[in-house]
Formats: sequence, C-alpha cells, structure tokens
Amino acid sequence: MASLLPTIAVLLFFLLFNTAVAQRSETHSLPNAPSQTEQSSQTQQPVTTPRAANPIQGGVEVVRLLERKSLVFPDLATNQGPLTSWQKLKLAANNSVALSTIFSAAAGAAYGQAVNSPSGYRQGAEGYGKRFGADMARSASENLFGTFLLASALHQDPRFYVRKNLSFMQSVEYSANRVIFTRSDSGEKEINYSGLIGPLMAEGLANAYYPDENRTVGSTFTRYASDLGWRFGGNLLRQYWPSINRKLRLVPESSSTNP
Repeated sequence: MASLLPTIAVLLFFLLFNTAVAQRSETHSLPNAPSQTEQSSQTQQPVTTPRAANPIQGGVEVVRLLERKSLVFPDLATNQGPLTSWQKLKLAANNSVALSTIFSAAAGAAYGQAVNSPSGYRQGAEGYGKRFGADMARSASENLFGTFLLASALHQDPRFYVRKNLSFMQSVEYSANRVIFTRSDSGEKEINYSGLIGPLMAEGLANAYYPDENRTVGSTFTRYASDLGWRFGGNLLRQYWPSINRKLRLVPESSSTNP
C-alpha cells in the first residue's frame, strides 16, 4: 500500500487543484474539427486567460464551471485557439476527476475482477478497490504526463475536436486517426506523441505499485495496448457525446458542448 501512495497523491493533487482553480470563462459554440486543408492555412489565435476565482468560492465556481464545460468529457474542444501550459494543467486535472474517468475505472476494475487481472490483487471487495484505485491513479498519471507535461513541451493540443456530419464509419476512422495524430498549438497535423508516450510513461510508473507478478515488460505493454484501445473507444464516444447528451439529457451541459 505504501508504494501506491505517491500515485494516489497525484490523484489527490488533481482533485484539490481542480477545486481551487475552477474559474469563469466565456462560452463558445463547439467548433467543428478543422480539415487538413484548414489546418495548413489556420493561423494562431490569441487566447485571453481568465482571471482566477477566489479559492473561498471554489465550491460554487466548480458548479458554475461544470455548467459550462463537459462534465463527462472536459477535453472536448470549445474553441480552436491554443491552450497555455497552465490551461493544459487544468485540463489534466479536470480529466483526472471527470465522470468518464471514474466510470471507465469502475468498468475496468469490474472486468479485471472478472478475469482476475492483475492477479496479485486477488478477489473480493478489497481486490476490486485496489483495481479501481490503481486505474484512477494510472489515469491521473497519464493526464499528468500526456495532457500536461508532454503536450506543453511539444506544443501539442490534447483536446478532442468533434467533427460534424460524418457517417458512422467515417467517425470510426476519425476516432482511430485521433489516437495516432493530433493538432499542434498552431493548428498543424502532427503525430500524437503526447497521447502515445503519456500512457506508456503512466504504465511504467504503475509498476511502482502493481503487484510483483504484474510488473513484467509483457504486462506493462499489455496494459499499454489496452490503454490505446480504451482511447479509441473514448474518442468514438466523444464524437457522438454532444448529440447523445442533447437528446437524452443525461448530464447538464452548456451550449459550449452542444454541436
């Protein structure tokens, strides 16, 4: 358990950070993902960084923030302007405690419980709790490395841009494409190094708290392949989420996340 504390500390940091820095921002209509020709001609747009709210009003500001941004997928892009490093850190914090992260960790832990993976966690409520905690910690690490550190260092955009008016097969292709490629801060199409290397770094860190028998190279890359598979599935759900949520009204969303 002691070896799990550093990564849990990362998750707790994101939880506290997410509450402390919640702040007001202007709402925008959800932009259509630019085409490749649009990306090549797109110029960088200035970004106005909003003023931070009083930490005392953090709880109220969190509610207001969730009314404006996607409660389920905070990384849905609401504009095509670049993010600052500070905004990427806030996005990493939001992603780490988003409902999509919690639900995927719960589902992943349930599947791991069913197939007894990682085997070192064994069965029972304690085993499920360890699996759920480990999945949440891996997500926090992945966001710290990929969404913030690598995306900032490589000047890449970690957000997902919904592309409108696609058929289902086109959406599948676009979702798979977004695993491999992303946009730079200037709007150019690039290999998604931050999204590909970040999960691998997170899985390497996970070996610090995973059971001894699940720290092998094979286990690490098996988890990494699973991460990329989950990323593809998440991208496909992101592509349809604004329309699904608007029709079913599952979670309160603002106009900024309605297509």
